Amino acid sequence: MEGEVGMRVAVLGLGSMGAGMAASLRQTGHTVTGFDVVDASRNAFAAGGGTAATSAAEAAKGADAVVSVVVNASQTEALLFGEGGVAAAMQAGAVFVSCATMDPDAARSLAARLEASGQHYLDAPMSGGPARAATGELTVMASGSAAAFGQARPVLDAIAAKVYELGDAAGAGAAFKMINQLLAGVHIAAACEAISFAAKQGLDLKRVYEVITASAGNSWMFENRVPHVLDGDYAPKSAVEIFVKDLGIVQDMARRERFPVPVSAAALQMFLAAAGAGMGREDDASLARVYASLSGATLPKSDGTKE
Repeated sequence: MEGEVGMRVAVLGLGSMGAGMAASLRQTGHTVTGFDVVDASRNAFAAGGGTAATSAAEAAKGADAVVSVVVNASQTEALLFGEGGVAAAMQAGAVFVSCATMDPDAARSLAARLEASGQHYLDAPMSGGPARAATGELTVMASGSAAAFGQARPVLDAIAAKVYELGDAAGAGAAFKMINQLLAGVHIAAACEAISFAAKQGLDLKRVYEVITASAGNSWMFENRVPHVLDGDYAPKSAVEIFVKDLGIVQDMARRERFPVPVSAAALQMFLAAAGAGMGREDDASLARVYASLSGATLPKSDGTKE
């Protein structure tokens, strides 16, 4: 099946990212079966015309590629090797495309276990968000064997605008993603600190946004997240808990390497503060509300007033 279109693909995890990826795969001619442990996600996928399985193993049976869109290494391990795991259901030569953000050591361990059974493992964390997932324009940071890349190629072509091939073994893709997450988490924290500091000084926040996005202090995260603060809208497009997890992984990796990461450590404390204040499942721009609560700054509310 290597290199062909019209593959049989299982997508495991049908949240905002997985559902969009499944839609992109279907739109490019692949036969997609999806599964999610959340009934509502599975039902929404079926209502949209997808084929929903009753278990992960059922979805994976007979698939040429299994795309895993779960949160972390422990969920990936359980999906592969736990009770009813897909490793036992996958056919020989199929590829498991792991999109979770995880420690590179975990990716290497999972790959070794699966490859010992005759299947392929592609370490393929992604970046881009739900909108790009739905249009097949993600960025994928992938590493794995030539066989894994070959088997996964039609899937990658369907879900991504950019695929970076970063090494011939699992772990490199995960490491690249963690560098991205270090920067993303720090930039979100810095953006929220800056806009809250501006609010404390009584500045017009819309003008602050206009000026900074045209100046050297701008960042992609400032440009993307500060509008959430201006609108007082903290519905989760990317949740606080994601960076509690990812910056925690950065700290673990750095500790093993005896490498100092003080800036990302400070950012992690702000994400922890937001999660501890009950905002863990809300948008990561909620860090601005933590800064505001600590300082007495006033931020916009969703109704246009200030809080």
